[in-house]
Amino acid sequence: MKVRVVLGDDHLMLREGLAALLQREPDIELLGHAGHGVDLLRLARAYSPDVVIADVSMPLMNGIEMARRVRSELLPCKVLCLSASAQPRQVLMAMEAGASGYVLKENCYDELVRAIRHTYNGQIFFSAELVAPIMSAYRESSRSDPAWAPPPLTWREREITRLLAEGCSTQQVANRLHISAKTVATHRSHVFRKLNIRSVAELTRYAVKEGMAALD
Repeated sequence: MKVRVVLGDDHLMLREGLAALLQREPDIELLGHAGHGVDLLRLARAYSPDVVIADVSMPLMNGIEMARRVRSELLPCKVLCLSASAQPRQVLMAMEAGASGYVLKENCYDELVRAIRHTYNGQIFFSAELVAPIMSAYRESSRSDPAWAPPPLTWREREITRLLAEGCSTQQVANRLHISAKTVATHRSHVFRKLNIRSVAELTRYAVKEGMAALD
């Protein structure tokens, strides 16, 4: 019985390299791969894989949003987040969203395979160097805000927030997401109202704090 997998990452070379390696594994069947979250969700709906490997920084829908959508739609698959970021807050957000694991891209390919197998067997998997920071961040967040919950934004609002925080203009966000600038402006207004903020600078600080974007 093979573990049925779909893969999502916006870096074509990395995605194709991982796809080629996964296809060599005797107990893993790669059903397809995608360059952004919306296509990855389509693959998950179409193939009902056992494990979805989702890059945390994918465009249109990132890996954390992917985990939320899989959980909300009750899809019969586990989500394994893949990321270059070791921010404990971001890892906690992924777990809160329903992810079953979090693997750092800087680590070896064998770790990803172990994570896939652990996840398939119903276990939680973290890259080893994440465990201590995650526990520390969890204890800190519990002390400072016992009622902490994921941001009250839709997945589209989060994606727009991330792009704006990364310095994209309204038109650039519209081009990236294939929507109109007016739609972006409307979503931005909704985000500002929900978060009670008035500027992109405040939005950027919020995004960094929540692990949605990183400052260079």
